[in-house]
Amino acid sequence: MAKLVQLPPKFLPKEWNIANKTCYAKAESQRSRSERLVAESQRLVDEIEKTTQRSQKDVNKKLDQRLEEMQFWKKELDSKLEDTVNDIAQLLAYKIRLEKALESCREPLSIAQQCLIEREKRIGIDLVHDEAERELIKEVEVIQGVMTLLERTIEQITEQIRMSRSAKYSLEKDLKDKFQALKIDNHCTALTNNSPGIDYSPNTVRIEANSVTPIEWEDYTDTNILKAEKQRNNAIALRSLIDGILSETAGDMCKQCDTVNYALKNRIQETKDAKNKLEEHLAKVPLQHLFVYHGASLRETLSQAETELKALNRNQLSLEEEIQVKENSLYIDEVICMQMREAISINAF
Repeated sequence: MAKLVQLPPKFLPKEWNIANKTCYAKAESQRSRSERLVAESQRLVDEIEKTTQRSQKDVNKKLDQRLEEMQFWKKELDSKLEDTVNDIAQLLAYKIRLEKALESCREPLSIAQQCLIEREKRIGIDLVHDEAERELIKEVEVIQGVMTLLERTIEQITEQIRMSRSAKYSLEKDLKDKFQALKIDNHCTALTNNSPGIDYSPNTVRIEANSVTPIEWEDYTDTNILKAEKQRNNAIALRSLIDGILSETAGDMCKQCDTVNYALKNRIQETKDAKNKLEEHLAKVPLQHLFVYHGASLRETLSQAETELKALNRNQLSLEEEIQVKENSLYIDEVICMQMREAISINAF
């Protein structure tokens, strides 16, 4: 007899109901967990979005503050740079004034020295250390002192120009860095979540080894500004000093030049007076010759008359020599020295 095929076991309706309920419960549980997960995920997404928005808002605010700070400091740097550039230009102009003043001293010095050399050509008793010579020597000393002072001041202003240029270089370098930083931060401010090319990059929050703190950054710029202000104050003080030096030295030289001219004119007049008196005495010598001649005829003392005539001749020669000495002195003082001194021109620059 053929073997009967064994049928699968059959479940009771109760078991069928239980199995269905179990499946429903399991599905419902899974669905509930999924819904909770979805809800939690959405909550996290919302929270992250809010946090991100707050973070972006905070970052944007800080970027705006940073831009304001950099624009403020850039404006300060621009102002100081403009002042420094103007100071350098003025210092260069003052240096030219000093160099012109120094150059203008050379001719008066040469003339004063040449006058002293010419006056050494006086002869006889007229080779005297008179007031004119003393004032000429003093004039040489005054001009040489002025030239030394001007040379020292030129060295001083040259150093100040170097220091001001150093401050200018620091300002320009800082401004260049500020411009680049402003360009970067302006670009960052313009970025949005929908900007093209936005992507996550690794190590974006890493702090570079050569980075500085905000305090150090501000101190660096403040130091450059203080350096520029210091050099500007020094430049202003130096320009004021130079104005005083140029005015005072020109005044001293003019005063001494006038004193020399006055002394020379007095000496010329004294020499002329002495020459006139000598010429008056010389004019009387022929009359004295006549008196001696007549006296000799009356007294018939020829020997005594000859002695007197010889003395008169010697006196005449002496007077003529003295007159020539005075003429030589007058030529030196009035013609050579005074004409040379007419070329002296002293300016305050």
